[in-house]
Amino acid sequence: MGVAQTHSVIVPVYNSEGSLGDLVKRLARVLPDVSRDFEVILVNDGSRDRSWEVICSIAQEYPWVHGINLMRNFGQHNALFCGIRAARHELIITIDDDLQTPPEEIPKLLDRLAEGQDVVYGTPSQEQHALWRDLASKITKLALQTAMGAETARNVSAFRVFRAQVRDAFFNYQGPFVSIDVLLTWGTTRFSAVPVRHEPRRIGASNYTFRKLVTHAVNMITGFSTLPLQLASLIGFASALFGLVLLVYVVGRYFLLGYSVPGFPFLASTIALLSGAQMFALGIIGEYLARMHFRMMERPTYVVRSTTHSGPAR
Repeated sequence: MGVAQTHSVIVPVYNSEGSLGDLVKRLARVLPDVSRDFEVILVNDGSRDRSWEVICSIAQEYPWVHGINLMRNFGQHNALFCGIRAARHELIITIDDDLQTPPEEIPKLLDRLAEGQDVVYGTPSQEQHALWRDLASKITKLALQTAMGAETARNVSAFRVFRAQVRDAFFNYQGPFVSIDVLLTWGTTRFSAVPVRHEPRRIGASNYTFRKLVTHAVNMITGFSTLPLQLASLIGFASALFGLVLLVYVVGRYFLLGYSVPGFPFLASTIALLSGAQMFALGIIGEYLARMHFRMMERPTYVVRSTTHSGPAR
């Protein structure tokens, strides 16, 4: 593998003061071997610890490290989007700040990218997470299938590399709900994945709770896919068909046998079924209307408080 290309490494940071120093040191050993010029962008996503102070200290020690400090916690994908927009080089690499994915695995992704791919994921050969986290990850990947396709969604991870040209497809995206993996599909269909090591977390605890992952999955489904609306339409159609069949049965029984179907429970259960289908459909439509409302409000994807380098971020 040659070193003709340049690389931007984006790291979303949240409460990771203990691991940032080691992460940058390991990147400093890896990047010179694979790139002729590189930068590392650390995006502080409203950390409650001393992460921003550590970022400023690291930026003074390493001139190729840049820090971006967000006004508050906007979420991992929003922080990534901020760093991706600020990236200046040909290839963009994203990696978590917890060191569970070793930076030494970056050359594997670059080798696969050189084969003609536009996006390459580093898929953990064996994830080191708790059972609830694995379950939440499966729910998230199931949600991604509605917008990305089953094969691609099966391999997604926070460790990825893609060409800067792909960013042009979503650079001007606006809105509070962001999914980098879905946005990447706006620019290319050339996805691939390679297995990488995944190590146990040694410092701190995961910031992704089961609730956050499920919320992210719901945001992806309703924010980047029309599947819920199609599902609501299908349920509404099935309910209407059931009601029509029931009406034919009741009327037919009356004309053939001379009496209708007796019993209030039967009627009540039928009304409850049809009403439930209507409320379900209205709830899904309401979710879409809420997202339209938020976009009309033009809520920002992120807001930058300060940076460690001169000049505004892109």
